Amino acid sequence: MIKYLGSKRRLVPALAVLAEAAGASSALDLFTGTTRVAQAFKSLGIRTVAVDSSRSAAVLARCYIATDAGSPPSLVREAAEAIDQLNALAGRPGYVTETFCERARFFRPENGARIDAVRDAIEERFSGTPLWPILVTSLLEAADRVDSTVGVQMAYLKQWAPRAARPLRLRMPELLPGPGEAVRGDACALVAGGRLGHVDLAYLDPPYNQHRYQANYHVWETLVAWDAPAHYGVACKRDDLRDPGGRSPFNSRRTMPGALDEVVRGVDADLVALSYNDESWLSLDELHRCCASRGHVETVAFDSARYVGARIGIHGPTGRKVGAVSHLRNTEYVVLAGERRQVRRVARRMADAGAGSVVGRPRLQASGAERA
Repeated sequence: MIKYLGSKRRLVPALAVLAEAAGASSALDLFTGTTRVAQAFKSLGIRTVAVDSSRSAAVLARCYIATDAGSPPSLVREAAEAIDQLNALAGRPGYVTETFCERARFFRPENGARIDAVRDAIEERFSGTPLWPILVTSLLEAADRVDSTVGVQMAYLKQWAPRAARPLRLRMPELLPGPGEAVRGDACALVAGGRLGHVDLAYLDPPYNQHRYQANYHVWETLVAWDAPAHYGVACKRDDLRDPGGRSPFNSRRTMPGALDEVVRGVDADLVALSYNDESWLSLDELHRCCASRGHVETVAFDSARYVGARIGIHGPTGRKVGAVSHLRNTEYVVLAGERRQVRRVARRMADAGAGSVVGRPRLQASGAERA
């Protein structure tokens, strides 16, 4: 699984308890990212729909959620054989080598040349087949294992990371049996249009700040699109990232609350679970106000280590440390909203599993009329 800022790796066991306690047979992961949560739901036998607007998240969802490991029976064997063929290819320098190894330093040139050769072969031999998302996912994960970043692609390390010296090698993704669906699109538009259908459980993990995942992971976006885009800046980001029309309302402090309220109100689900943390734009009080439209609200809180990039300090362009780390941990919230008995049961089960603790409902500030 690729490194991903905001990944719910540590929360996955708790979210699996949530899904089981809810008795869900269908689930929606509306901002799926790496698909970790969607995979956890699917592994429980839950029919899962994974949604995201980015190219890379969509291809991960096509691999891990939409692909059924048992249908057809030959699929896994054919994918493994294709990966063996791709691993045998010699490097052939191209766009990745020039852009992300020579102009920027995300990969060592020998691995960049292998990425170029493998990605060309995937497009030439497997485009339009069920193997394509599996093989592209395998390449993304292989490239992630030899990159030289702290997990985001807004910059790269001044000195090569030790893992960057390892040779690129693809592995077979661990596919799951059973049905699922991958949808690429804007969460607000999909919910408003009723295009996702009814589910027992909707899990929402929206962006928390102004940084777009398409920009944070622009290298993966290019590897999926394979369109050799014009680029800008030291990090060689895709030129289309300059387009203001590509920005999500979730990446603006001004528009985010309205977008979240729209999605929470509109999603067609019996139980809504919303992930957030205490370093983001909305307070726990505001989250409860937003989710109260769904019914009863309770919150389970989890102590969590902060993202590694926030823990190594602040450095200037020369690499000299110019700032101090303020704190090493934060609090992750899962806000549950729905029918009272179900919400209470699920929150209690999550807490009993040792995953977190149920926090008290905030004292919502009275309106002017109520105070009078």
